[in-house]
Amino acid sequence: MDTQYTHDVFATNTIQTQQATSPNGTDAVEVLKVSTRSRPSAVAGAIAGVVRDHRSAEIQTIGAGATSQAIKAIAIAHTYLAAEQIEIVCIPSFMDVIIENEERTAMRLMVFRR
Repeated sequence: MDTQYTHDVFATNTIQTQQATSPNGTDAVEVLKVSTRSRPSAVAGAIAGVVRDHRSAEIQTIGAGATSQAIKAIAIAHTYLAAEQIEIVCIPSFMDVIIENEERTAMRLMVFRR
């Protein structure tokens, strides 16, 4: 299992670290967990920083509110990175996660440099 860092980006800007693996199992990808309370500008800064450092980022959301905040953040990060001639693309998919011994469906938004 590759080591990578997961950040929970909430309105309070607290960051929690844990281990995870990349979707293809070869490269470490930074994972940002976005909630309904996440500030899009704070998440956008985290996305931009991760993409600058690692060329890709994974955003995970559960629910419409969290997904909306993540999409706004990706649009803002696109603007931040465009000023540096870095273009990004987003590929959405579904994933299953276990929360409190219950399986839930989450959105996985993979952001890559183009």
